[in-house]
Amino acid sequence: MPSRTLCVRKTWEPKTDVPNDSGSLPHAGIVRHATETTRSVEDGIPTRSVGTRAWERVMSQKHMDPPRFVTLVSGFGWHVQDLLRAARDLDVRLDAALFPELTGKVGGGHAGTYADAIKLDDVSGVLVRMMPPGSLEQVVFRMDALHRLAASGVPVLNAPRAIETAVDKYLTLSRLAAAGLPVPATWVGETAGAALAAFEELGEDVVVKPLFGSEGRGLVRVTDRETFRRVTYAMERIGSVLYVQQYVKNSGHDLRLFVLGERVLGAIRRHAPGADWRTNVAVGGRAEAFTPDDSMIRLALRASSAVGTHMAGVDVLPDSSGRPVVLEVNAVPGWRALAGATGVDVAREILVELRAMTT
Repeated sequence: MPSRTLCVRKTWEPKTDVPNDSGSLPHAGIVRHATETTRSVEDGIPTRSVGTRAWERVMSQKHMDPPRFVTLVSGFGWHVQDLLRAARDLDVRLDAALFPELTGKVGGGHAGTYADAIKLDDVSGVLVRMMPPGSLEQVVFRMDALHRLAASGVPVLNAPRAIETAVDKYLTLSRLAAAGLPVPATWVGETAGAALAAFEELGEDVVVKPLFGSEGRGLVRVTDRETFRRVTYAMERIGSVLYVQQYVKNSGHDLRLFVLGERVLGAIRRHAPGADWRTNVAVGGRAEAFTPDDSMIRLALRASSAVGTHMAGVDVLPDSSGRPVVLEVNAVPGWRALAGATGVDVAREILVELRAMTT
C-alpha cells in the first residue's frame, strides 16, 4: 500500500475518501470540540500537565512557526482522522506515515531516519499511534529506528523503551509488581506440562493470554483441566509462550484510565457484553464515563510510571471485594470510546502534550 502523507494547516480540509477503522467514512458527530478540555480538581482529576490554554499562550508568541509533527501509523482509520482534525484546529502541521515506510541511512550523505520523504530527525516530534504486525526482523528494525530517533533528540511519544515494555505483558506485569502495585497471580513459561501444574495452583480458573496483543483478542478463559491441557499443548506446538493468569472474580466491569503526562485525562467504566466476560469495547463492551477518586488516580499514575509511559491506557479491574487490580498498561491506547463517553478532546490534548515536550 502506498504511503499517504497528509499535511494539516489552518486552511486544510480533511480528505473525505479516507475510511475509518470500520471501513466507513468518519461521522461528523464523532468529533467533539470540548470548550474546556482540562478537568478541574473538583472533578477528581488533577491538571498538572500542560493544557489547551498553555498551548494558546505558546502559540500566541510572535514569529513562532507552527510545529511539524509526524504520527507513525498502521493505517488511516478513525484515530488518525481525529488527530488530523485536532491538528487543523491547533494550526499544526501533522503528517501521517505508515510504519513500513520507515527507512534509515547510516554513513555517507543524508544520514538519518526517514518516513517516506520526511526526515524525522528534522521534525518537532513523533507520535507512535499504532505499529502493524510484522516479522521479528521488521519489528526490531522499527524499534531500532525509534531508538535512533529518540537518541538524536527528537521527542517520541511514547518513548521506544516504554513501548517495548508495555507491549510485553510479562515484562509489564513484572514492572508493576516490582513497584508494589496489585496484579493478578500469573504464571509464564513454554511447556504445557509445567503449565498444567500452574493451572492447579491458580485455582483451575484462569485466563490464557497471548504475550503480545490488545483489545481482548486471543484471550481464553479456561476452567476445565482437559480443555486447558489441549489449549496449552496446541500453543506449545506452535512455539507460543504460555501466559496463564488467575481469573479475578469481579462484577462484570473494569476501568480504563487514560494517563497523559502527570494527569489522568479521563476514565471510563467498561461493561462486558451479555455472557462474555471480556469488557473490551473492541469485542462489544459498553463504555460509560467514570470519575476516579484520588486513590484510583494515584494508582494509574504509578502504573504508568512503573512502565515508563508518558501516555497510557491503564486497565484496572476491581475484584469482587472492590479491591483494584492492575491488569495492563497500553502504550498506544485508543480513545474513541473514552472521547465518546466523556466528551474530552483526547486528540487535541495529545498534540498539546507533544508540543510541550518540544519546548
